[in-house]
Amino acid sequence: MSHGARVIRTGVSSAGPSAPPGSTVASSSAGSDAELMDGAYFRSCAGILKVAQMISLVVGFISVNNSPWTDYSVYSYFQIVTMCDLVMILFFYVIHIFRIYRKLTCVSWPLAEFLHYLIGTILLLIASIVAASKSYNLTGLVAGATFGFLATILCVLSIWSSYKVSCITQSTSKYHTL
Repeated sequence: MSHGARVIRTGVSSAGPSAPPGSTVASSSAGSDAELMDGAYFRSCAGILKVAQMISLVVGFISVNNSPWTDYSVYSYFQIVTMCDLVMILFFYVIHIFRIYRKLTCVSWPLAEFLHYLIGTILLLIASIVAASKSYNLTGLVAGATFGFLATILCVLSIWSSYKVSCITQSTSKYHTL
């Protein structure tokens, strides 16, 4: 049982004559549009960086959650920040994996991701500093703060790469059009 419309690709275009029978017409965007998931994003630097961020945030959250707390407000803030960051990173990961950014063009995805990483990294840095200062050498809390700092470094790398993609490529393309 089929739900929805199916697209059947043929060698005939409505804009002009078809290609000769012996030639193969290869279009990289036609093949990639038909796929549901972007398999190349799994192996890209940005994809691997997002997975590393998510793993470090989960490990930091679990470390803090499973250790005895000395200051409730500090560690609950750390847990809230790590989970909010994790949810947003997972959200952007899904956006890239399923190519949702191609369908929702009303949102500037590079800018949205840049602003998320900027705000999330600042909050995560603050939470990690406060958690490290209030850890009192309890190993679980020290490990949580350490993984918080690791996630902060990984988020800074994402800020740099998203800035490089969104801002630098726009400024260089402006000079090439002159």
